[in-house]
Amino acid sequence: MKLIPPRIKLNWVCQSARLFSSGPDDPAKLINLTKYSPEKIRNFSIVAHVDHGKSTLADRLLELTGVVKPGERNEQMLDRLPVERERGITVKAQTAALPYKDYLLNLIDTPGHVDFSAEVSRSLAVCDGILLVVAANQGVQAQVIISLTIANFWLAFERNIHMIPVINKIDLSGANIAKVETQLKNLFEFEPHESLKISAKTGLNVESVLDAIVQRIPPPTTRKEAPFRYVF
Repeated sequence: MKLIPPRIKLNWVCQSARLFSSGPDDPAKLINLTKYSPEKIRNFSIVAHVDHGKSTLADRLLELTGVVKPGERNEQMLDRLPVERERGITVKAQTAALPYKDYLLNLIDTPGHVDFSAEVSRSLAVCDGILLVVAANQGVQAQVIISLTIANFWLAFERNIHMIPVINKIDLSGANIAKVETQLKNLFEFEPHESLKISAKTGLNVESVLDAIVQRIPPPTTRKEAPFRYVF
């Protein structure tokens, strides 16, 4: 079998039995994973329709947790493929480890376009929680309903994945928070007080998302007697 070298040069670094991939100019910092017990770990994903601010929220979380410095942050930090930056959409699920207080928050940023829903399904298989991001000026879109009410909903239901509704873009003039709260209640039975109201662009209330991840998403279950497993 002939091995074909990758088109994009990557620097692979192994630290504390965990493999990280990064580009040569990636400002993201490596994290010492040995100090985090399973009880201090949260695995979560972000699910949203295109243009509802999913990647912007991911960028802001990277910044708030110190993974990247404010001056080093580029838009769509987790969108590395040329097509992702060119079209402004996420195609491949990307991961990032975010240290927050005494916790390690493992983020999987998923595609928002329906054509890449398989990437969302694979991401949910290794998550214990979901941030369901909805833009306050657009409301719940059909694609979000499709993603969460067919295969992905049942996957989340079977794995008892905890969902946190996040109403984004509340700073816009056309924002209608009450309407979105009603949609979330009718479609997913979320009470209004369960929704976080933020602006990922300005950073308004984004730190409340980090606190909610810690408080409302459970740590991963572990079985020390079971064989070692990993996701690649």
